[in-house]
Amino acid sequence: MLELDRLQRAALIVGGVAAVLCVVGAVMTPYQFYRSYLVGFLFWTGISLGCFAVLLLHHIFGAGWGFVVQRIVEAGTRTLPLMAVLFLPLLVGMHALYEWTHADAVAADPVLQQKSVYLNTEFFIGRAVFYFVAWIAIATLLSRWSKELDSSRAPALAKRLSNSGPPGLLAYGFTVTFATVDWVMSIDPHWYSTIFALIFIAGQVLSTIAFSILATRRLAEHKPLAEVVRPAHLHDLGNLMLAFTMIWAYVSFSQFLIIWSGNLPETITWYKARSEGGWQWVAVALFVFGFAVPFVILLSRFVKRRARLLAIVAGWVLFMRLVELFWIVQPSFRPQISLHWLDVAAPIAIGGFWLAFYIRHLKSRPLLPEGDPRLHEAFEEIHAH
Repeated sequence: MLELDRLQRAALIVGGVAAVLCVVGAVMTPYQFYRSYLVGFLFWTGISLGCFAVLLLHHIFGAGWGFVVQRIVEAGTRTLPLMAVLFLPLLVGMHALYEWTHADAVAADPVLQQKSVYLNTEFFIGRAVFYFVAWIAIATLLSRWSKELDSSRAPALAKRLSNSGPPGLLAYGFTVTFATVDWVMSIDPHWYSTIFALIFIAGQVLSTIAFSILATRRLAEHKPLAEVVRPAHLHDLGNLMLAFTMIWAYVSFSQFLIIWSGNLPETITWYKARSEGGWQWVAVALFVFGFAVPFVILLSRFVKRRARLLAIVAGWVLFMRLVELFWIVQPSFRPQISLHWLDVAAPIAIGGFWLAFYIRHLKSRPLLPEGDPRLHEAFEEIHAH
């Protein structure tokens, strides 16, 4: 598809230019570069991992909306090797991000000494390797079985994909929980929350649904999706985006309510840093524009059944996810709110390479899994309604 070829080239060029700017920034202000890079890395890796979760959900339920986005999210899971490579700068910049990597800080802090069994450089790297190996291995298996199903049309393969859902989601939840603790929560090693990883899981799935809507809107202008995508599919995807918007808001507010009511010094300081110095206005914006506005708009059946309107909402939801990650990470390093040019360049650089790599994989497979015996049954059910 020529349009995808052009988009791939444009993404690669934009990503390359932004990457050059990031290299300049890394030389000039290395600490700022790593902190900005972490936000961009979390955002794009979150979409890759969200694709992993949505694909597994689809294999469990086999609904029509899932077959519309199956190849869209499958291609997303195949970007995980790229994200493993793009994780390397964070290993180089650990000293700029994590207090527990400073020997003098650990020696002077009894809490860090107690946590050093878990929070140490060697174990941190080992866990990261384990996460990426597990994610890539499972994603590769799912992709391989899906490709074999295209040619063999064997019901046993379809059953295998369906059965992979529950254990795959369990592995996803386990690894993402620990990765969130390692990469984000340990920025503030004295702080802890048992709900924090759930916020990231809900956000990753929400990001992927929003991204899938944007991709579907564009791809549905061409065959073969143009022949099968119906307003009912868009309506289902809109309902999913609404549901995970509510789930994300619920777990986010639950964490805040529990910590606020407990009012313990070791937990309340995290929110204190994010409610001062101008950061409180970002928190308000997240509630208003990240939850309230999309929630109200997505209640409309009219919006959810029109690709262009739904795509606008999806794009906005995706942008607010990036704002949320900025609000989660940066107040740990900046008492006063500010926006550095690297905060823009780093996500664009990673995103450019991610999109180019993603489109390469998207073009490598048919956009519909024609070999899956559940495909036509799912579409016939949609068309019947």
